[in-house]
Amino acid sequence: MKIQLINPNTSTAMTAALTASAQHLLRPGNQLLAVTNAAGPASIEGHYDEALSVPGLLQAIRDGEREGVEGHVIACFGDPGLLAAREIARYPVIGIAEAAMHLATWVATGFSIVTTLGRTKVIARHLVERYGFHAQCRGIHAVEIPVLALDQDPDGLRRLMRSACREALERDESGAIVLGCAGMSHLAQTLQADLGVPVIDGVGAALKLVETLGELRLSTSKRGDLDFPLPKSYAGFLRGFAVGA
Repeated sequence: MKIQLINPNTSTAMTAALTASAQHLLRPGNQLLAVTNAAGPASIEGHYDEALSVPGLLQAIRDGEREGVEGHVIACFGDPGLLAAREIARYPVIGIAEAAMHLATWVATGFSIVTTLGRTKVIARHLVERYGFHAQCRGIHAVEIPVLALDQDPDGLRRLMRSACREALERDESGAIVLGCAGMSHLAQTLQADLGVPVIDGVGAALKLVETLGELRLSTSKRGDLDFPLPKSYAGFLRGFAVGA
């Protein structure tokens, strides 16, 4: 099974880091195809960034399916373009926020999200409500570090994240931590050992769920709203996104 890991921002360094932390999770015989968005923002830290990441993300989905990909992971905690991606894909598409929140509810009755910038907390909150986890998500916290600065001081980041997670667990009385950024995925195992509670990395969670769906031969239903888009013309620089273009 070939699984496409899509980084919706344009940072190749972040894609390489995601690949390094995720590659070992795949079952023997499965293949990871890591892709960096070819058109979009350098990092996704707001509604505008998220919106402009979607066309390139959708193009990556289309390209991947032409290359034989049988499952896709959207590696951004905002799950940008998730339903649109499912609409154009034949195979499963999983967002990392969605995956992480589901897994968190299987190992704890309440979880806390620890993310990067405070301005993105509302995006996480919208997803919590959309996915129906408002009762289980007991708090969303930010460490105020930009996405592209997560790898600048590894030891300092670990100390900061450990402190922020401990504070979140105590304040929210939660039993698990959800990491609110794909760029934090490499910290999951270390933080879990430090904190003594489940720490869920959405990238790993989404990869394993895609594998499971593939093994069960389950894919996105093409009955109803997630059927392939209706054929119609698109204008301007989106002309190439029309069905069949």
